[in-house]
This record gives sequence, structure tokens and C-alpha cells, in this order.
Amino acid sequence: MKNILDQIIERKKQEVADSKSAVSLQQLKESEFFGRETFSLEESLKSKSGIIAEFKRKSPSKGIINDKADVLVVVKSYETSGASGISILTDSDFFGGSFADVLKARKEIDIPILRKDFMIDEYQFYEAKSIGADVVLLIAACLSVNQVQEFTELSHQLGLEVLLEIHTEDELMHFNKSIDLVGINNRNLKDFKVDLQHSVNLKNLLPVGTLSVAESGIYSVEDFEFLKEKGFDGFLIGEYFMKNENPGKTFEEFITKISS
Repeated sequence: MKNILDQIIERKKQEVADSKSAVSLQQLKESEFFGRETFSLEESLKSKSGIIAEFKRKSPSKGIINDKADVLVVVKSYETSGASGISILTDSDFFGGSFADVLKARKEIDIPILRKDFMIDEYQFYEAKSIGADVVLLIAACLSVNQVQEFTELSHQLGLEVLLEIHTEDELMHFNKSIDLVGINNRNLKDFKVDLQHSVNLKNLLPVGTLSVAESGIYSVEDFEFLKEKGFDGFLIGEYFMKNENPGKTFEEFITKISS
């Protein structure tokens, strides 16, 4: 039986094939955002809260999280309250995201946007650039070591930063010195179990000086403070904010608590 990650990748291959048929590479290059100078998440993490606040409507593990929130209202609130960056899901079938969410946000905010999706084809990186993203996610669990290297090089050619996501010690092999940031997923993509200590153990195996981002499963100020104390540079938090009727207000309150 296929796990959820396998199902997502199988669907993604078809989705990318459909996109290629509908929109050419040249059309992507002619978009209004393709030539813009991108923002650096690496730099923003060092100078602000360190939090990459996420806009997410649903997920395979939680179902509907918040399908009423307005993307513009939420991301502008995130920015105003001190987010270092914004993560926006663009996978439609499994996460309820869209390119339109990124496009709307890009026109209104001036901090880095991470296009969070399952990147398996070169075409998707041109897509990311065309919709105004600054950073792309590379998930080690669904890519080879060579693919990570090639996609990192392509991202940098396009002016995009790379967040490499890992969850197991074996996936450390995917790291290369060109990677901008390493995200360690506290939630296993195959069975959805959360283990913060597992992430700390993995972080300690990264080369000294690697910018590390704790992803998923951060449900409280205590979780945040635990991971910060263990040396994480960034914190990708979505569900904790999005499960509330007013995600922006919840984020503002969170920032107040960790700043006091």
C-alpha cells in the first residue's frame, strides 16, 4: 500500500505534465515577477523573529485546518507582527493551496515567500520564480542526492534560495555546501508522528554553521523555546496559527509571549 508521500508524488507528476502542456517555459519567463530581485530568507531569519509563518488550508494528516481565512489578511498580519518569512502551500489536491495565493501575497508583502510544494521537475522552479517566490523547498524523501544538487544549482541560477527538508539520518547525504538552509521536519511524512528530540539529534549532525529550521509539530511557546534553546535558527509554524479563526492575531500573541 502506498504511503501518502508516494500518492502525492504520483499526483504531482501528472500535475506538472498538465502544467507544461498549458503554460510554456517562455510564458513563465515573461511573467511580471520573473525578473524581480528576490528577498533572502537566510538574511531575514537572522534579523527578525526567526519564524516562517505558514498559510495552509488543509493537510493529509489533519484534514481541513482553516478554509475560511483570507490569504492577504493573514500574510499581511504575519508580516506586520514580525515574521521573518511566509510559507505558502501551492499544492491544491492535498493541501488546498494555489499559485494565486502566492501571487496575491507577493503584491502586498515585502518579506521572503517560500513556495512550499513537492518539487520534482525543473519546470516547477521556473513556476516558483514566475509567481514571485523567493525560496523553494526540496524534500529529501522524494528526491535523489543528484536531483538535490541539480535543483539547488538551478534555483541559484534563478535567484531562489533553497530550503532542504530532511527527517532521517540517511537523508543527511542529500546535504551539499550550496544548500542555503536545512529544514528538519519534526513530523515524519510517512506516518505523521512528531518527535522534537529526534529533530534536535539530526540538527547536531549537520556541519557547524548550517542554518537550521525546525518544521512542523510546533504547537506551543514551550515547543518553540525548547527548539530555540537547542540552537535552531528558524521555525516554520503553520497549523498552530491557522487552526484559529484569526491566524494573524494568534501569531501576534505568540510573538508577544516569546518576546516577553
